[in-house]
Amino acid sequence: MAHRRTTATASASVAGESLLERIPEGIFNVIFSMLEPETLTTVCSLACASRALQLSVNKALLSFSSLNLSQFSLDSKTFDGIRRRFGKIEKISLDCLRLSDDSIRSFLGPDVEELILLKCSSISYKLLASIAKICPNLRLLTLEFSGYVKKSEIFYLNLKGSFGSCQCLESLSLKIRGVDVNDFGFMLLGIYQELPQTIKVLKLQPASALDTIRAFTLHHMSFGQTLTHISLVIDIISDSLLYDIAYCLPLLVELDLKDRSISEPSDDLSNLGIQSLVNCKHLTSLSLRRSSQRSTPSFTRTTDMGMFLLSEGCKGLELVRFGGFSKVSDAGFTSILNSCLNLKKFEIQKASLLTDLTFQDFSKVPRSLVEVKLLSCASITSDAVCELATCSSLEVLDLSGCKSVADSCLYNISCLTLLTSLNLVGTDVTDIGMAVLGKGYAPISCLSLRGCKRVSDEGIISLLGSEGKIMNTLSSLDIGYMSGLTDNAITTIADACVGLKEMSIRNCICVTDASVKALALRGRVRRLDLYKCSALSLESLQFLKKPLFRGLQWIGIDGTRLVGAGDAAFDEICRERQWLTICKDGCEVGCHDGWQFHEF
Repeated sequence: MAHRRTTATASASVAGESLLERIPEGIFNVIFSMLEPETLTTVCSLACASRALQLSVNKALLSFSSLNLSQFSLDSKTFDGIRRRFGKIEKISLDCLRLSDDSIRSFLGPDVEELILLKCSSISYKLLASIAKICPNLRLLTLEFSGYVKKSEIFYLNLKGSFGSCQCLESLSLKIRGVDVNDFGFMLLGIYQELPQTIKVLKLQPASALDTIRAFTLHHMSFGQTLTHISLVIDIISDSLLYDIAYCLPLLVELDLKDRSISEPSDDLSNLGIQSLVNCKHLTSLSLRRSSQRSTPSFTRTTDMGMFLLSEGCKGLELVRFGGFSKVSDAGFTSILNSCLNLKKFEIQKASLLTDLTFQDFSKVPRSLVEVKLLSCASITSDAVCELATCSSLEVLDLSGCKSVADSCLYNISCLTLLTSLNLVGTDVTDIGMAVLGKGYAPISCLSLRGCKRVSDEGIISLLGSEGKIMNTLSSLDIGYMSGLTDNAITTIADACVGLKEMSIRNCICVTDASVKALALRGRVRRLDLYKCSALSLESLQFLKKPLFRGLQWIGIDGTRLVGAGDAAFDEICRERQWLTICKDGCEVGCHDGWQFHEF
């Protein structure tokens, strides 16, 4: 009897396969052309199920002119195998953490128009400096590389003459990660004189304020008349710098400045520097931030008067991001909100004088805000958030570090039908608030509760056990540093969140192997952070093997017993999962900041 069932099943399988093979190739091609890239990736993984599918997928890939693998840290062998499936590539975006010079050279050439190379810790400076010469038709170039190299290799980062042949270059972004501006700002000295007249977007990290001022005032930059977007991580934001930017860049649309300095500035930003921005008639995006790591962590010379002048002269602003304005009060911030009627994004960081008064009667003026971030603003309470929630167009709300925000505003938040991202890190919300949020209509896809110590297993179960939208929309969840959470909470999350792709359980000391097993069996999570989950044992390592954790791309295990498994165990897993990155360096999800310390 059993034999008959087996035979029947086999016959059906063969019949089904032959039927699939008889489907015209043209139908497959039409289907592939209509799919989103992420869906196409899934279909490609199934190509081995049918020869017809495999041939159609390969033919479709040959016609692709763009390749985006920035979400995967592939080794050179795996990447080279993928690269051979493509024809001419015009747009390329890669995570280069484990790639070699030869892999990068394999696709460089005149056909490339847009090139984004991230996490270039294994790529030589010599190759990076020559890319613009090899790809003369570049329109967009983004290079993100590490500053932690041998001093002898810095010599090869010679960009002189590199961009002379790029007569179509419109956007350039150079980021040196993990370095101090004062110590490594020299690495991009003279870059301004090398840029073609076609540049419209320029992003540099780090940059020297003195070099920037000299370039604007002494060299009369050829691209100054075309530049519309400039973003600099710099040693000091001063009045002189803003004067020169305002008067030398007549078409400026977006200005983004962040400084990192360890000394007391003599020419610090003041109301006069803010006032000079009134000359930027096309300015719609303004970001001025001071790193909290500085010895002087705020702009002490900028007051409400500077905000008054700015709000009167730059009423077309659509994005405002201020960090470190400790002398600006409610009056200054209110003037921005009430004068800039096209404002869509509003972010304030560490403003000690910002209170609920800024948002008083907020609902009485029509707003088009889609994103509000109030970071570490200690005087903001739930009352202000309730007023903010009257803005029905909100899609992103970030209240991280606002310790006085509690449960009473969560009902209002839960009624925001366009809200997709909510950050409650370090707030005073509790299990009661989670139950309210769980019953709401907000289609939240990204939720962070990190450090919310008054939320327990019961709160997580209430959040995801109700009939609200969140259990069906949640794709990213951060519940790190919530020491009271146990396997009950994690199991609930694994069962309830059908679309969960990214999860952080950092420093949840009560989470055990049972949680990892529950997540592994569901197989939905793509990125998982287990940093300092000290209750995990080596048994969890077995769950990283196929067929569990289908599609896992990144996992962080630093501070757990898993690190002690030995290289042989990890090599076996990586051979089986060539698309998987196992981080043992304590990075946040994806190693977006911290990759520069990795060694391969």
